[in-house]
Amino acid sequence: MKEDCFYIGKIVKKHGFKGEVVLRLDTDIPEAYQDMESLFLQRAGAMIPFFIQRSSLSGVFLRVKFEGVDTEAEAEHLLRCEAYLPMDCLPELDEGQFYYHEVAGYRAVEAASGAEIGLIQRVDDRSPQALFVIEHQGREVLVPVVDDFIEKVDKKNREIRLRLPEGLLDLYKQ
Repeated sequence: MKEDCFYIGKIVKKHGFKGEVVLRLDTDIPEAYQDMESLFLQRAGAMIPFFIQRSSLSGVFLRVKFEGVDTEAEAEHLLRCEAYLPMDCLPELDEGQFYYHEVAGYRAVEAASGAEIGLIQRVDDRSPQALFVIEHQGREVLVPVVDDFIEKVDKKNREIRLRLPEGLLDLYKQ
């Protein structure tokens, strides 16, 4: 079930005493999620559906009142829960944009030479700078996900053409 969903954010605090919580949205386009009717919260390893009674957006923070959560004590149980939505709720992206989860398995290719760098295993976004994790000649290579390095994203051929700084791959050849 979780593999059919994408992470949208985390409940970071309670708001008031009538069961409202604040969901910190992990997205560049929070307004795309301000009118959600429901979402899944991960609790004790299970994905539990919660229906939204009302919500209001302020920056990346969505104040939410869930149906059936009517007290501060009930809201307390939701703190630090991760929130997910089904994959079909992802907004369409412009040409050349991509979601991190969808590029796993894409080929990374050097833009100038056309040489294959390797297979993108995943995007690691746990640090301030997201990184492509690429399997290159039996080693894990980390390449910052920055516009200056990405020449083209070819979804049809599952390939990303990268302009890497000279010597970056050499750092991993020891």
